[in-house]
Parts: sequence; C-alpha cells; structure tokens
Amino acid sequence: MDDADQRARRAAAQAEVGRHGRLIRRRRDGKWLSAAMLPWFRLRVPRGYGILTTTGRKTGLPRPKCVRVMRAGDRAYLVQLMPPQIALDQPQAVNAWLRNIRADPRVTLELRDGALHGTAREITDPAELAVARALLCDTVVPVDFGECAIHLRGVPSRAKIRALHDYWFRTGRAVAIDLDI
Repeated sequence: MDDADQRARRAAAQAEVGRHGRLIRRRRDGKWLSAAMLPWFRLRVPRGYGILTTTGRKTGLPRPKCVRVMRAGDRAYLVQLMPPQIALDQPQAVNAWLRNIRADPRVTLELRDGALHGTAREITDPAELAVARALLCDTVVPVDFGECAIHLRGVPSRAKIRALHDYWFRTGRAVAIDLDI
C-alpha cells in the first residue's frame, strides 16, 4: 500500500471517528457512562441490554458493566466497544472487562428475565461471527434510539442505529457467552 492509499484510509477513518466520537472519546468515558446507567439497569434491564459481571483479574472483586447483548438460546453475544480514536490508533487495545474475561472466563449476565451464569470467550469462528453480527447489528430495540442520539448527531433512525452497531462490530471484539442453562 502506497502513502497515498494510507493517507486516504486514514482520512476515511478520521471522518468516521468524527461521526461516532460525539460522547465516548476516551477509555474512561465508557466507564463513566456505564456507571451512570447501572442504577437504572438494576431497576429494570431493558430488552437488548444486560449487566455483565466479571471477576477483577487483580482484585478478585465483582466488576459489573452495562452492555448491549443479544441472546440466542443458550448463548449470548456482545461486542467490546472502543472509543473511536483508540480503535483507530490502537486496534489491538482491549477494555478492562475483556482482560478480566481472559483471566477468568466465568461471568454472570443479568438480563431482563434474570441472572444467568456462563463462560465468556472471544469469537474467532467466521460462522459464529456472522451469527453474532446478524443479531447485534440488525436487531433494533427501543433503547437503541436513545443510545443513537447520544452517540450520533441528528435524529435517530433504524438505518443510523444499524450503521452504528455495524461500526462497533467492525472496530470492537465480538464475545460469546455460553450460558449454563
């Protein structure tokens, strides 16, 4: 790839960062947003979302995190999101909750219909990635409209929501949780 191609790709990526970087700009921002949502999710977890609790790899303490998650039978799918600039500059970076999963894959997932235990893992199989992409990117639930308004400029629409979810899938890491049912 020549310098002109690299500059063009970087410019396209920067434009996408500008579109998706409205609220979450740094690693810490996602942590604060999750902490703000957690009390509301504890009252009633919205459809399409959940509370993922991992075990801290250093402290051994439970670490809850609000996540967008879709369940299909005995498996749940979610994506580790990265702030746009970090996804661009450090594509191999991972969030603390994913590092916790790598250290101890046993997790608890609180969904609308109750708490479930399971084993989390990063998805590497292309067929399973396709299933996760279809569930996570094509499904739109009511809370997604508010989330879209927070992350993107303009009036939320199903097309914008799907594009936002696709962007997250492309720049994040897909995770599956094999539920103990």
